[in-house]
Amino acid sequence: MPDRYGCLAACVALALGVMPARAADVAAGKAKAELCIGCHGENGISQMEKVPSLAGQHDQVIQWQLVYFRAGARKNEQMQPLVEQLSNEDIRNLGAYYASLPPPKPAPDDDPDLSKKGAQAAAGRRCASCHLDTYAGTKAAARLAGQREDYLLKALHDYKSGARKGGGPAAMAEVAFPLHEEEITALAHYLAHLQ
Repeated sequence: MPDRYGCLAACVALALGVMPARAADVAAGKAKAELCIGCHGENGISQMEKVPSLAGQHDQVIQWQLVYFRAGARKNEQMQPLVEQLSNEDIRNLGAYYASLPPPKPAPDDDPDLSKKGAQAAAGRRCASCHLDTYAGTKAAARLAGQREDYLLKALHDYKSGARKGGGPAAMAEVAFPLHEEEITALAHYLAHLQ
């Protein structure tokens, strides 16, 4: 029997692939992002605990996550009512808008020893194989460098517990499940302080 998330990923690819070949409209994405400012912050830089910054994320990462929320594969009380009203074009435009913004600038690292442990954990878990050596991400993998530390902690805990699934063959659940709490803390700290 096919994996629900594998089927959803195929539907997302189909939905995004059948959209007209014209370029996404960044200005329309900016206008639509007015709905997002309350949580994700001005210019996509979140000031709210456990809420990710979206600035500098790759357009396809944004698009896929919005489709996951819209389809109910990802659940969030605040997101659900907002994404239900988004069209595929809105989603494309939001992805283009957030991708056009400069990523957040991390705060100075206040615990380099913890970051060193996080770098070791990242290397041991082969995080760079999807998120790149710079952790700037790719079309399919989120930018982690400079993301809010509290959000990274939440996301890793959600993947570890199974509350959140990754795309494709659920690689994130496989990576996060064996992580010890100390590794999760170190990883989140390390990634949050990367430029």
